[in-house]
Amino acid sequence: MDKKVQISREGFEKLKAERENLINVERPAVIEEIKLARSQGDLSENADYDAARDKQARIEERIKELEVMMQNAVIIGSDVKVDTHVVNLGATVTVLDLSEENPEPDTFTILGSTETDPLHGKISNESPLAKALMTHKIGDVVTVGVAKPYDVEIVDIKY
Repeated sequence: MDKKVQISREGFEKLKAERENLINVERPAVIEEIKLARSQGDLSENADYDAARDKQARIEERIKELEVMMQNAVIIGSDVKVDTHVVNLGATVTVLDLSEENPEPDTFTILGSTETDPLHGKISNESPLAKALMTHKIGDVVTVGVAKPYDVEIVDIKY
């Protein structure tokens, strides 16, 4: 049994768009590359043919990977009634790092691991920070369990 993939509606749509592009654009293009390489003659020493076949294999593997992810997707917020007063998957949370002398608010969204992008404020629900925050509410101080634990205070939660 495949593991369920927690994903936002937006993230699911991106997976779907990538799959459609691979099937309708990339796959036909690589088939043409293979045809062109075959027309050059001897395939045993044809680097263009080998490269096109490798590319085709990568495309087919990615299509399968996307299909499995989509089949096992659980859209955040669509299947379960979420208590918006506590931190859950899909929440945008603002915290203060209490280990800093003059803490600045830091805001991020907690998403499934397939959508993480820390540089753009999207962290995995499997990260130590997200795990520490889950089910807590505004005003709570929680300890993040890492090599050097630190405390953060939740100052805002949005959905």
